[in-house]
Amino acid sequence: MIELWGRKNSNNVMTVIWTMSELDLKYQRYNVGGSFGGLDTEEFLEMNPNGRIPVIKHQGKPLYEATTIVRYLAGIFGQENLLPQDSYERAVADQWMDWFKSTFYPAFHPTFWGLIRTPEDQRNHQLIEESASRTADLLSIVERRLQTTPYLAGDTFSIGDIPLGTCIYRYLNLEISRPSFPAIESWYQKLENRPAYQKHVMIPFGRNNAEWLELEATLSSDD
Repeated sequence: MIELWGRKNSNNVMTVIWTMSELDLKYQRYNVGGSFGGLDTEEFLEMNPNGRIPVIKHQGKPLYEATTIVRYLAGIFGQENLLPQDSYERAVADQWMDWFKSTFYPAFHPTFWGLIRTPEDQRNHQLIEESASRTADLLSIVERRLQTTPYLAGDTFSIGDIPLGTCIYRYLNLEISRPSFPAIESWYQKLENRPAYQKHVMIPFGRNNAEWLELEATLSSDD
């Protein structure tokens, strides 16, 4: 059985849980990170010296970094349904995963962190606005891609859709101004139809930091 360390409402942890659910994998999850703490223990730091979630153990060996974990699990268990068999399509899936991590998430993070994770009297509204604007600019790239293909890597759902797919739920449900992205919204509707996405990604996150923490405390099990 796979062991997973991380709180359920972490974007990166949800990425891994969604993947494992798509692959119908059994796992044991431990609540660490956020209000649960536990990232600075000797046991945890031996698995990930960066002190960050998620971390998995498979066959007794630890692995960290969400996109790396997704690739690893898909490579072992998802050859037929998550990992493109065509070499080029697989590279395109990797491309979008890397783009999410290096380009999209750093741009979007200040929006979500500023509106949801920061008390209202401490918010940097200029930074939030700049982040939201930059996020919309980057999503126009995704919009053009999805105007030509139903999924990011090609004709079928793959690992390439998972990191951005996890984040897009939050983006589309934040109280911010957004341009219209018909192709992204069509793609999002496809994701919404996936039971694993409904269960593990479409999790309420509240409207502010207090609601976030309250909801986090209720997400202690995987039932």
